[in-house]
Amino acid sequence: MDALAGLLEGPRARGAFMIRACFDPPWAVRIEDRAPLTVMLMVRGEAVVLPDAGEPVRLRPGDLAIARGPDPYTCADDPGTAPQALILPGAECSYPDGRPLNGSMDLGVRTWGDRLDGGTVVLIGTYLMEGEISNRLLDALPPLLSLTTDVWQCPLTPLLMEEIVRDEPGQEVVLDRMLDLLVIAALRAWFSRPEAKAPAWYAALADPVVGRVLRLMQDDPAHPWTVASLAAKAGVSRAALARRFSELVGEPVMTYLTGWRLASAADRLREGNATLDAIARQVGYGSAFALSSAFKRRYGVSPQEFRLRVGPP
Repeated sequence: MDALAGLLEGPRARGAFMIRACFDPPWAVRIEDRAPLTVMLMVRGEAVVLPDAGEPVRLRPGDLAIARGPDPYTCADDPGTAPQALILPGAECSYPDGRPLNGSMDLGVRTWGDRLDGGTVVLIGTYLMEGEISNRLLDALPPLLSLTTDVWQCPLTPLLMEEIVRDEPGQEVVLDRMLDLLVIAALRAWFSRPEAKAPAWYAALADPVVGRVLRLMQDDPAHPWTVASLAAKAGVSRAALARRFSELVGEPVMTYLTGWRLASAADRLREGNATLDAIARQVGYGSAFALSSAFKRRYGVSPQEFRLRVGPP
């Protein structure tokens, strides 16, 4: 697992919300959907993304913005335009006064707004659920980031424009994978920028010693790792690894490993119906009881309660 793969472990859309928004100025939409991650790719016209706290971001054709939830924000043609629609959790839409829109702005398959040939066209993809490992990614991002065409070129725009309006069997899966690719391409470009502040563990993946240890733990969390066995794999002493890992990652080796195992367990609980015994073996715990005890210390609820709360997608 290389550094980029380690960072991007998690963006796996499952039934993501994707839409083509078409507007004529003046227009403004208030977003309060609490989604963990939303991507906005400008195709035509211009827009400004206005977070409640922080600087606005201006988007021109080819530019992209990523908003990290759950904080609300507004998208508009101009900062002074009053919102004409409100986006709520579950992709529900209403007027600002709370009245439901009742499909009045629907323009066809995954298309919404004023008119199909509107002066502004934005492709929007929204991840509706958080995975626990993806929290490492979300925590690494600012609330709002943007990439302009002078620092990146999106090769997926023509494909997305074509695929987003198709209504064929399996199309949701196709769009999920395309959204993942769009996010990966964008974040690859973002983390190469000097203004990007990568998390300590991501930067540490470039270290020849600590990076190797991180990959070993991430690739095989079920292995009975110890600091001594990891140090041997990395070709350094136990003390040298412990010191270097804490300096670069900001926490001890085994603390990181525990966090990774429990995050992996949380993802497995969210994604399917595997038994707790099976999940425990997959993430490095000797029994369901041992996993349950550690999980409750970290998340405040038992694995069973967590599964009931989040449910499989």
